[in-house]
Amino acid sequence: MIDILIQRYDRQLLIYFGLLAVLGTIMLYSASWYESFANSNGQTDTLFLQGHLKRLLVGIFCLLIFLIIDYRHLKDVALYMIIGSILLLMATKITYLAKGLGWSKPARWMYFGPFSIQTSDIARMSVLIYMAHYVDKKRDKLHDFQSGFLPAIGILTIIMSLIVVQPDFSTAVMIGILGIIILFVGGVKVSQLSLAGASGLLIGIPVLLSREYRRQRILSWFGFEDLPDVGYQAKQSLISLGNGGVFGVGLGNSIEKNHLLPTPHTDFIFAIIGEELGFILGTIPVITLFLLIFLRGLKIARQCTDHFGVLLAVGISFNFILYAFVNAAVVTGIFPVTGLPMPMVSYGGSGMVVNMALIGILLNISQARRSVGNNRRSWSPIING
Repeated sequence: MIDILIQRYDRQLLIYFGLLAVLGTIMLYSASWYESFANSNGQTDTLFLQGHLKRLLVGIFCLLIFLIIDYRHLKDVALYMIIGSILLLMATKITYLAKGLGWSKPARWMYFGPFSIQTSDIARMSVLIYMAHYVDKKRDKLHDFQSGFLPAIGILTIIMSLIVVQPDFSTAVMIGILGIIILFVGGVKVSQLSLAGASGLLIGIPVLLSREYRRQRILSWFGFEDLPDVGYQAKQSLISLGNGGVFGVGLGNSIEKNHLLPTPHTDFIFAIIGEELGFILGTIPVITLFLLIFLRGLKIARQCTDHFGVLLAVGISFNFILYAFVNAAVVTGIFPVTGLPMPMVSYGGSGMVVNMALIGILLNISQARRSVGNNRRSWSPIING
């Protein structure tokens, strides 16, 4: 413990993340107390808060573990992590099929007694680590399509496909974007990435529209169809933000969380933040914290002299900012409903633990200016611009 305290970790990153965790915990309780009271038959208003705090403690433990272990050891287990994630994703779907639930039923969680994990969250962390390791290892061959670029895209495609059939299309797309960002920063040709992107759109759009509920969300968002049930949550989130205005209605005074906005403590908690704390004291500070975490992450990447550390730091940084941006965009009606949570703010289990583990890795990189040579190269305009 003394060793942890004297290490030169990025204190600003830790402060920003701590503030986000505290604000998220306060708002989760405020957004969920009514739902907790109803779900517990009037027994308690802290049902979801208790679950959140338990997961937070597990997350802190994981953060400390990855804070202590040299992040470069992750290269030794990167391949095993990606293989394990593929097997875990397959096992998740097979387990649900074995129960006779069919292909159309959501199959996103694996249960181990009283515990459950969302296997796509494990896959997300594995992809970040493996792609950073792969690009570091193959840096001299990345320009070669067959021996460099194609195997990486093949791994991404397998992971994304297994998540799509859960079905969880939005998470699959997000993981694909994170993988592409690491490849881009690592120096893959833009022409190759453009080809992969075009191919992904040709395959992804029909897959997106193949499910009726996804098709209805898209049509409702564009305004082509008036589907009250489909667009209800999105409309209520806008009403919630409108109620809050500039300064909010006051902490705990949200009207929408009282069974008007469904499950307000999960994917749409940002709307409750806007309603209770307003634009000035709520939504802007939350987005600012995510932006500050992102910028600190890029600074850590820029100062790191280890290629693997640079790529991993960039991937982790984009992981936080993209999830936060997409969640806020859904709540404000910029994007159609996706089901992606806001990191450290929305109620969730494995997602929170994984995000805290990733912050632990990022903090580890920040103090590990363990030079492998002073040959810092300009890997990307994103890092050096």
